[in-house]
Amino acid sequence: MNISFKIIKIHSVITAIIISSFILFISSSLRHALFQSNAYDLGIFDNGIYLISQGKEPFVSFRGLHILGDHAAYILYIIALFYKIYPDVHWLFAIQAFSLSLGALPTYQLSLQAGLKETQAQTLAFVYLLYPLIFNVNLFDFHPEVIALPAILYAVLFARSNNILGFIFTIFIILGCKEVLSVLLIAMGIWLLIFEKKWRYAILSIILGLLWFFISTEFIIPHFSQAPPIAVGVYSFLGNSLPEITLNIILKPGLVLSKILTLANLEYLILLLIPLIWGLWGRHLTPLVSATPILFLNLLAENPQMKNLTQQYSLAILPFLMLAVIENLANGEGWFKQRKWIILWSLIAFFALAKYGYFTSKYLTTLDNWQATREALSYIKTQDNVLTTDKIAPHLTHRPRLELAIEGREKLDLEPFQYVLLNQRHPGWPSSPELIIGLVKRLQNHPHFKLKYYRDGVWLFEKFSRESTN
Repeated sequence: MNISFKIIKIHSVITAIIISSFILFISSSLRHALFQSNAYDLGIFDNGIYLISQGKEPFVSFRGLHILGDHAAYILYIIALFYKIYPDVHWLFAIQAFSLSLGALPTYQLSLQAGLKETQAQTLAFVYLLYPLIFNVNLFDFHPEVIALPAILYAVLFARSNNILGFIFTIFIILGCKEVLSVLLIAMGIWLLIFEKKWRYAILSIILGLLWFFISTEFIIPHFSQAPPIAVGVYSFLGNSLPEITLNIILKPGLVLSKILTLANLEYLILLLIPLIWGLWGRHLTPLVSATPILFLNLLAENPQMKNLTQQYSLAILPFLMLAVIENLANGEGWFKQRKWIILWSLIAFFALAKYGYFTSKYLTTLDNWQATREALSYIKTQDNVLTTDKIAPHLTHRPRLELAIEGREKLDLEPFQYVLLNQRHPGWPSSPELIIGLVKRLQNHPHFKLKYYRDGVWLFEKFSRESTN
């Protein structure tokens, strides 16, 4: 009887997760169908995962590196098991939609564990789903760290429940999503040790975080990319290696503060906090200790993409914002206590900051030759090498070699390609109609290529052999 009662109580949360997963999946699938996906990053992950599923080296040709040389994300090898069933990019949309939505369940469970009432726990699950970043990140291609989002919340739940095996499993999932999350686990370990008094879990989190950070940044990424981790380029103003950057963060506080104390960072903090500010207004904010490294890295970066609610860089901060809200409510703090005001605030924040409007504006810009692009794609019958533009690339990533018609590759050798598919009207980033026109002229004068299809600025050239003309 008790089990049945618990199932009934959790029914609304499960229903919300299912509805959310469906909405997110349809949204990302529609965006992809409208040719609004990007080679960077959907094409990168789809190509790498496809090659893994085929037993081939996951060297992403247009990215120029092995998939493990990007962020040491070994979780991609697990995802490749789905591609063995049937290789399709929609697996990534489904995994992402479900992962982002699933975080509502541990949010609900953590709320009950903290002593909140059933209605409060359900409300916070809905608040999580309405946080604008959930919807927006889903629209930005695919990133494996979305899988870490519910895993982080479950790691805290397992630590508080003294479930050591569950905790280790979630740590394995988190570390496999992106190397920088090891820094988050180190900070989470410090929080578990000092504030939660969970010393076994704290030590595990710190040791595994330190170990993976060292292995991934000093061995795995350099080995597979033949270059330092990407973070070295992002924070190059502080040094040319991770140890040098770390040292200069300590030795050059003036430089660090000059990068952090900016209007752009103030705007970022407002956008990040405003959807949950009603519940963060209190004294019980210790969970935010765990989010400090990720927040600091975002504030320190010069890249504006790391300072908004449209991309994945702030995703790992959200679990600890939710935990702080739970702690404040459990201790009778926060602006709002009533369900209706909490939901109203969350709805206002969602409608103000979520990018659903893209489907009536930005995502419709390619409709003028959408049909032509689809028709041109239908003529590509083989998995031979292709040269194409940014927005078309994610539709052609199931092949060993794919290259992009972008700046810096104007003189690219055309001989290795069987097909060249170009969209003159919508060349994508970083390209231009002029660059595409230059390539078209080269192809028209090339002795081994013929025009297979043209309509509305969409060009498809196919390579032919001398034998086929005889």
